[in-house]
Amino acid sequence: MIGGCNVNKKYMISIIAVVVVIVGVVTYFVLDKSLGNNVEVESVINQENAVASSKENANVATVSAEELKGNWNIADGSKVYWSVTTSKETVNFVNEGVTGKWNLDVQDSSVISGEGIVDMNVLDSGNETRDSHVKEREDLLAVVDYPEATFVTKSFSELPTEWNAGDIVPVTIEGTVTVKGVEKEVEFESEVMYQDEQLLLSGETMVTFEDFGMKSPHTVVLEAENELIVQLELILDKG
Repeated sequence: MIGGCNVNKKYMISIIAVVVVIVGVVTYFVLDKSLGNNVEVESVINQENAVASSKENANVATVSAEELKGNWNIADGSKVYWSVTTSKETVNFVNEGVTGKWNLDVQDSSVISGEGIVDMNVLDSGNETRDSHVKEREDLLAVVDYPEATFVTKSFSELPTEWNAGDIVPVTIEGTVTVKGVEKEVEFESEVMYQDEQLLLSGETMVTFEDFGMKSPHTVVLEAENELIVQLELILDKG
């Protein structure tokens, strides 16, 4: 009987071990699918299609300071990306609910101004469970109490007074990002392009969870870095 009990115990232990392995494999693949990155960052400025600035290229249209001057509205198709690096990979979130206005005068950068409002309720990483977790937790975005994030410009680096359509123009934008009612001074290293009667702006800066009183979302599965990359991909129409 004792020998039979030992055999049964060994048999049960073997079964349990197999079950644990199977559960572990299934869990890995489920988590890998649910926790992975589902959003690719897309720039509004296509580097390959940018028209090279050249006096020899007679087909390049010149854009005057007067054409660029005035109010520009953030148009449909604009996006703000928020990217966090985990112990596994970088996960991107995208906001397509972006509105705002910019006032441009390339002859006097001191009067250039802009602001953007981002609807945090439409934050999307392609995973509803993860999105709900990030938006609902009090130590993260808490969108019920803080439904919007904003960006207000303070200064622009000097811009050329005459542009060629399709040229990429570098510009440094200083301003204030506000998340959860907390302000953070930032600097966006950016590029601007005039194309098809629109202004295209692509800019990037880095902030941290701590900057806005949030905790880095560590879990038993993944460990996230404290830094967040914020990327503006804006399309602006004059009007």
